[in-house]
Amino acid sequence: MTSVDIIALLLFVALWVGYSWVTSGDPILPRKSLNQVMAERRRDWIYNSLKRDLKMIDTQIMAGLQNGTAFFASTSIFAIGGCFALLGATDRVDAVFRDLAFVEYSGRAAFESKVVGLTALFGYSFFKFGWSYRLFNYCTILFGTLPMASDTSMPRNEVERIAENVIRMNIIAARHFNAGLRTIFLSIGYLGWFIGPYMFMASTLFVIVVLMRRQFFSEARRALMDHPAP
Repeated sequence: MTSVDIIALLLFVALWVGYSWVTSGDPILPRKSLNQVMAERRRDWIYNSLKRDLKMIDTQIMAGLQNGTAFFASTSIFAIGGCFALLGATDRVDAVFRDLAFVEYSGRAAFESKVVGLTALFGYSFFKFGWSYRLFNYCTILFGTLPMASDTSMPRNEVERIAENVIRMNIIAARHFNAGLRTIFLSIGYLGWFIGPYMFMASTLFVIVVLMRRQFFSEARRALMDHPAP
């Protein structure tokens, strides 16, 4: 691995950490990200559910969140299997890469190291999706503790405490889901490393720019912020 490869890998990690820091958790910029705005909408949803005695709509939303998380967890498992299959076919891939003029081939050991890194990315995303699925399951259980709208025996502050527990669990689960999804997106940039370190840097920057635009300047964010479309 050359010094340029190391620089490209460090840039990849730095952009990943920086993007996560800016778009997740508490807002640190004057302009909120799409994820941060959605966290507020989750709070609105849970408090709005307190006004409904029949919560079939809310349980369907919970089921949809869990199903989406399970889908991406399964996808990550398939991707890990594909990476191991790629390691088993190193000889054939090695022969192909040697004949490609636009690929900066750096040897079999370097190729296998890159595949192991890609496998680690998908493994990380699987654990994030798996934990998110479990947290959404906990959130469903906590949601079942919300009192009925017609129940006047419980003090308002106690009702709000229960609602806040549901909200916090839902936001934490969504944060882990977003972390897994972010890893899947960045793995697209990581694929540029198989061509060369400069392509790795360029593809990573491209993915980050696209994701930043979607988080801060997309139509979806404008819809949430009640801004008219241009």
